Amino acid sequence: MSEDFPMPRACPFDPPPRYAELRESAPVTRVSIPGGRTAWLVTGHANVRAVLSNPHVSSDRTHPGFPLVMPGFGRHLRGSILTMDPPEHNRHRRMVTTEFTVRRVQGMRPRVQEIVDGRIDELLAGPRPADLVQALSLPVPSLVICELLGVPYGERGFFHARTAEIVNKGTTAERRAAAMGEVRRFLYRLVGEKVRDPGDDLLSRLVVKYQEADMFDHEAMSGMALTLLIAGHETTANMISLGTLALLENPDLLAELQADPTLMPGAVEELLRYFTIVDQATSRVATRDMEVDGVLIRAGEGVIAAASSANRDPRAFEDPDTLDIHRSARGHLAFGFGIHQCLGQNLARLELEIVYTTLFRRVPGLRPAVPFDELPFKQDANVYGLHRLPVTW
Repeated sequence: MSEDFPMPRACPFDPPPRYAELRESAPVTRVSIPGGRTAWLVTGHANVRAVLSNPHVSSDRTHPGFPLVMPGFGRHLRGSILTMDPPEHNRHRRMVTTEFTVRRVQGMRPRVQEIVDGRIDELLAGPRPADLVQALSLPVPSLVICELLGVPYGERGFFHARTAEIVNKGTTAERRAAAMGEVRRFLYRLVGEKVRDPGDDLLSRLVVKYQEADMFDHEAMSGMALTLLIAGHETTANMISLGTLALLENPDLLAELQADPTLMPGAVEELLRYFTIVDQATSRVATRDMEVDGVLIRAGEGVIAAASSANRDPRAFEDPDTLDIHRSARGHLAFGFGIHQCLGQNLARLELEIVYTTLFRRVPGLRPAVPFDELPFKQDANVYGLHRLPVTW
């Protein structure tokens, strides 16, 4: 008999405790997912890596066997690199990869610093307590990704509202489809503007690249823009909130980082490992019969490679449930693994490093304004985080 998935958390900072039990007793186990279907849940670090590097799994979310935890999500991702398999995926990834190299992303450091400082200026000038989610966590990545893509920042409210609906597990399939459709229609128009009058932004450069390679498809390009927009906004926003709270709850670690900011890049990696906020983005569907840890997974069956469980596997990380900013956490799977590893990971690292360093330098007395057990964690969302984080100083 299969267990229900998703599984409940016991502590807001930790993945479901059942993951640890399954890693030992049944590392590949059948689970029931919303919609009345079943899938295989893979929980160990080595097994998750094996699934994500297997050439006989697909990321096509329109496949009838794909384990969608939020039904109705897949059909609006046509043209998204997230849903593509080789060789189509390889062609499109090559077009985008050069936009997110370490060197190009580091070139954005001054502008990201300017954006962060501007938001902290407004935070300090505003009332106390303040909601850090609205004051900093959401606006920073939204400003960065909108500027990167060439999206008018005046549309940020539109995107905040729609992306929140899209990633909320409680949203009905009909409303999620409507929100995705609204965003796609906007981006379709935006791509048209870039075709007519390309500027100095990522989306314009991609339009030109695709045209020169005779690969341009208007609908597919709007899907690419949707992927970059959602991936570059919602995930980083939630990590800003969670990482800030984790450091406030661990004052000794925070004091170390304030005394030695060179520790921050390592701390960012550890926070990414510790939270792994997108647990199911690494789901796949088998295209051939395959074996994982002695268990036969048949063609057409869904596989949920639980990255948050993998990142708490003691076989991969010593004392994994401890937040340790001195550990080498670069083997974590918070950005996935294999051909679909997150394109924007260098940008996410940059934003998190700058936000944490700047926030705790400029607001050294920052503290939560409500007790920990009153904080509203996103138990209902596909991207884990906080709905609100009231703070004062």
